[in-house]
Amino acid sequence: MRILVLGGDGFCGWPTALHLSDRGHDVTIVDNLSRRAIDLELEVESLTPIRPMGERLRAWKSVSGRDIGFIRLDLATEYERLTAVLSELRPEAVVHFAEQRAAPYSMRSPQAKCYTVDNNVRATHNLLSALVTTGIDAAVVHLGTMGVYGYGWSGSAPIPEGYLTVKVPTPDGDIPREILHPANPGSVYHLTKTLDQLMFGFYAKNDQLRITDLHQGIVWGTQTPQTVLDHRLINRFDYDGDYGTVLNRFLMQAAIGHPLTVHGSGGQTRAFIHIRDTVRCVELAVQNPPEGPRPQVFNQVTETYRVADLAKLVSEMTGVEVANLPNPRQEADRNELIVCNDQFLALGLKPTTLSEGLLEECTDIAVRHRHRVDPSKIIARSVWRPGMATSDDLMPEATDR
Repeated sequence: MRILVLGGDGFCGWPTALHLSDRGHDVTIVDNLSRRAIDLELEVESLTPIRPMGERLRAWKSVSGRDIGFIRLDLATEYERLTAVLSELRPEAVVHFAEQRAAPYSMRSPQAKCYTVDNNVRATHNLLSALVTTGIDAAVVHLGTMGVYGYGWSGSAPIPEGYLTVKVPTPDGDIPREILHPANPGSVYHLTKTLDQLMFGFYAKNDQLRITDLHQGIVWGTQTPQTVLDHRLINRFDYDGDYGTVLNRFLMQAAIGHPLTVHGSGGQTRAFIHIRDTVRCVELAVQNPPEGPRPQVFNQVTETYRVADLAKLVSEMTGVEVANLPNPRQEADRNELIVCNDQFLALGLKPTTLSEGLLEECTDIAVRHRHRVDPSKIIARSVWRPGMATSDDLMPEATDR
């Protein structure tokens, strides 16, 4: 298939582009390289050294013999160029990762809030409108988030895949209806993903676009079978308080002897998925687009853990202590999270679990690159409301463990 990967320079987009190319698809990456610009803004780099895009693509050609195209384009602001690219390449599928992906960053400042809304909402709508304008019948696969459901709204009830059956009372009796599961976003980032859902519903109904929305859990791990083929292909490993995901942050902290930072009680339950399962799920979604006049929703998760339990697992494995710090987020101290993921399992996904071997693999990445850590970037300090408490640095400088 001819596939566009929008946001293909990012943490999930890059390994997905390599995976799809390795599977024989004709892949073109479209990206404005904004994630690299945010590194400059935050004055922090990926724990793993990320090579320039041109070098990445040449390395992939060297090890695989396959070309991946690259177009530098801002999806949110360059609508006419987007329609031209679609008309020229005529993709059969479009994988949409081109959104600012970090909840803490989206709450960092008024400017970050505005950027997140402007970039994410406009990018999604521009894509949908451009597909209608060009008449291209491409299957759209969008990387959403489990956070659209909120955390704790459903209590102990299993969260369905996107849609909830309800009964609407009328004078003539109850009418059964399927509606989107009520949204309960916990940040501006999550808010943009709930707005995406509404746009998908409209364009599927009005213009018969074929859209799959992947409500993904927190991604852990770094490498896939493709990214390990050459050091220049290595994926991002973010560890800072804005972009680092919780398990990767714990593993980095353990690698330098930094206390494992649990913000709040640690009673929050989160859904997780390994990066190698992310790329496989995207491929399955591309191969199985919806047939009806509404978007299909997959819950792209494999396991759930309480943050405190995850910290305990890493602490017992590494001997590093746990530190409970003030929580900069506006959220409950404890929540349940039971998630249905039957559709991906039915399509053949074999989940990667938090086994000791894979944790050791991730720890190896953290240890190998620990000299690149800036300890002043570890503590999460982007607060949900002004005046919320944050912690001072726990370690003035990285240690050599």
